[in-house]
Amino acid sequence: MKVLLAFPQCLEPRPPEDVAAVPMGLYTIGALLKENGHQVDIVNLQGLEDASSRFRALLREASPDLVGFSVLNANRWGAVAAARLAREWSPSVKIVLGGVAATFLWDHFLRHFPQVDCVVLGEGEFSFLNLVEALEKGGRERLEGIRGIAWRKEGRPFRTEPAKRIEDLDVLPIPARYFTYRHVSLSRGCPGRCSFCGSPRFWGPKVRFHSPGYFVDQLELLYRKGVTFFYFSDDMFTLKKDLALEVCREIVRRGLDIAWYAISRVDCVDEELLCWMRRAGCIQISYGVESGSPRIRKALNKAIAREQIVDAFSLTTRYGILARAYFIYGCPGETDETVEETIRLIKEIRPLNVLFYALQVFPGTDLYEELAARLHLTDDVWLEPVEDILYSQTDPALPAEKMLEFRKKLRETFHGELPRFAESLQVADLPELYPLHSDFFSRLGMTFSHGDFARVEGIPRRDRTAAMLYRRALSYAPDPRAFLGLGILEQKAGNYRESAEVLAEGVEHFPENEPLRVCLAVSLMNLGDYQEALETLLKVRHSPEAQPHLAACRQALGLDPKEAGESR
Repeated sequence: MKVLLAFPQCLEPRPPEDVAAVPMGLYTIGALLKENGHQVDIVNLQGLEDASSRFRALLREASPDLVGFSVLNANRWGAVAAARLAREWSPSVKIVLGGVAATFLWDHFLRHFPQVDCVVLGEGEFSFLNLVEALEKGGRERLEGIRGIAWRKEGRPFRTEPAKRIEDLDVLPIPARYFTYRHVSLSRGCPGRCSFCGSPRFWGPKVRFHSPGYFVDQLELLYRKGVTFFYFSDDMFTLKKDLALEVCREIVRRGLDIAWYAISRVDCVDEELLCWMRRAGCIQISYGVESGSPRIRKALNKAIAREQIVDAFSLTTRYGILARAYFIYGCPGETDETVEETIRLIKEIRPLNVLFYALQVFPGTDLYEELAARLHLTDDVWLEPVEDILYSQTDPALPAEKMLEFRKKLRETFHGELPRFAESLQVADLPELYPLHSDFFSRLGMTFSHGDFARVEGIPRRDRTAAMLYRRALSYAPDPRAFLGLGILEQKAGNYRESAEVLAEGVEHFPENEPLRVCLAVSLMNLGDYQEALETLLKVRHSPEAQPHLAACRQALGLDPKEAGESR
């Protein structure tokens, strides 16, 4: 059977980086289908201009027998719209939904959207494969024997018995044999019971794991394809310390020169693990802190203590890993005082990046069940064209103007304190980590001078902070990013002599580095030294960035292109 797997558009626009990747499950399903003889195409419909026309063209090109959509709450209307287009394209094509929103709203989709034929519930690989093969053989009577699916039986939504959990995740094929991607996961599930999260109900109460060999084999296959940056997208990568350690040691043993982000909990890290994670390429860990108020954390069923939060952030930065915090505001019982407690905690733990979210309510969570009971809601609430429900919209104590005030105060506090957080960084004095410390400080410096923080007006002394971080980087080891960042900052200030000195030192350490050479040439040209600038550029004369500067040097020296190209 020919199968098209698609990730539909979200209702609201997203930054490109937020929608660049399709959910990991589509790749696993695609790999399993391929290994069983089916044709599979995977497409990301997020962020496409004129998405309807593009999707129609994709349908004509792939000519699928079945279209499967991965559905989150945010893109459920995109899935409905795309399913309608698929049905218009072919009345006989089978349309299947899967994913977290489809799982928790299966009855809703089948009751209200006739273009949807079937829903795969929960962990979907084998249920989807069995469904495809049953449909290929023909006859709806075959569907009743498939666990973990739902469809209309005699015109009414009907679901089968839940599918058995995949206890040994290694029985799944490695998707990297067929596809290229950068989101990977060592495990499925989370032992936490946060009231706002649907992961425990979706994956089940037991966390299951891949073996280290399977996981690192996947990384290596992708690395050989040119992927060097990964998102380890587990709910909690460090839950099983020995397993996480084994993964990190195997990455180091195989010499995989990769960088990666991870997600963890503050009560599941220690010095040994963080040290190995850094050695294996981890450069950022995100922690769900949620609130500085113990009362709010208890209301969210976030069972972590303040001491654990403080210790985790201190240890993470000690090993040269950027510690990012998730905070949620607008929670049950939120007040000016609880927000002040969050602000005091932020100032104590000094995170290097923070994401602030207004509390959202989604199907499949304890919070949704409580809200539905209190307000007598049904799933028909999702017939409204919204991505989510803000908890504050259901609580008269949290009017919109108060929520805006909370958001403004939290963001302004973090931005105003961020340079101090960067200036106070302390890392472990371990010589074997010095090159990694240099990398850590230079990455952070680039964020202040050229990255996300550079565009935030509320962050004071951005360039000064960046320069400090670049110098700290170079105090540990030569780093091309640090030399380049300092050189650009000196250029920006009009200090071309100082810029040239820093960049020349960088070129001495990294003679093949194109950005360093081009930037050095710019400083030299501003000093009037066109001959040295020309000689600097000739080493990278095939670089597109070097071409206009080469032409300017040739013109200034009165050389024609051939003469300049023969100079050494």
